Amino acid sequence: MIPIDGINNKRKEYRENKNVTQSRAKSLNKNKIVNTNNLTNQFKQANIVFKLIAINALVFFVVYLGSFFFKLSPSSFVSWFVLPTDLVSFLKQPWSIITYAFLHAGFWHVFWNMYLLYWFGTYVLNLFSPKRFLTIYLLGAISGGLLYMLSYNLFPVFNNLNSSLLGASAAVLAIVIFIATYTPNTVVRIFMFKIKLWQFGLAMVLLDLVQLPSSGNAGGLVAHLGGALFGYVYATQLAKGNDIGVWFEDIMDWFSNQFKPRKKRPFKKVHRTAHKASSRVNKKSPQAEYQKKIDTILDKIGKSGYDSLTKAEKDFLFKAGKDN
Repeated sequence: MIPIDGINNKRKEYRENKNVTQSRAKSLNKNKIVNTNNLTNQFKQANIVFKLIAINALVFFVVYLGSFFFKLSPSSFVSWFVLPTDLVSFLKQPWSIITYAFLHAGFWHVFWNMYLLYWFGTYVLNLFSPKRFLTIYLLGAISGGLLYMLSYNLFPVFNNLNSSLLGASAAVLAIVIFIATYTPNTVVRIFMFKIKLWQFGLAMVLLDLVQLPSSGNAGGLVAHLGGALFGYVYATQLAKGNDIGVWFEDIMDWFSNQFKPRKKRPFKKVHRTAHKASSRVNKKSPQAEYQKKIDTILDKIGKSGYDSLTKAEKDFLFKAGKDN
């Protein structure tokens, strides 16, 4: 015979265990929902370099698998997104001036481009905003594509050649040459050797020039040089205070605003208040002093390299880049 108190205790223990089990089940379901959104959240929180690497890698695998499932060659599968040489074909697919830079011919093609993008992109993001980084990247791709088409329609060596351009090399080389021109004396380590950025950038350009006559990828090398030329011009002009990419940033802002929900703002009545002339104080604005400090640090980098900065200067520059 079982005592009544024992039965009550068993019932109470059963109810507690049931509540714990239900609570754990709800927690597991919640974790599953979080895990499904985990990759999306990580992508949104990643910096622009990682986003570009992720996009290029994703496009590569989509093309690789898509051409397999549809029984097409990769070149046929992406024919509407590579950059053609003749102007008539380009006018039929003008978007290809950008889309070609997100397509690659093979694994090592995309691997080395993304490796260089990660390496040198980090240096650029230490000094500049993500928006400016993207401007250099995309305008570098456009410049490389334009020089590629111009060369095929101008130089006799490319006569009667049917070709198309793909790969992020022009965009990546624009990033490399930009930072190598803007902070030439910054020292980087390659395996066991220390080398300055300007030396590395010059070596890459000379390597493309030497390979140009004998390479079977002359058009691609020309596109590299177009991206490099843009990176050099952008950096030299920016050092003089001329931002030649600001118009492109305005276009990107306009384009991104088209996808943002428009919120109705309440009408505000504004009254103009007259200020006495005596209340005006002739002082330098905090913004001017802030910019002056940034310019001083950038001048120091240009002369002595990024490693010459103190920890406080690096922290200040990093915070300034995030604020921009």
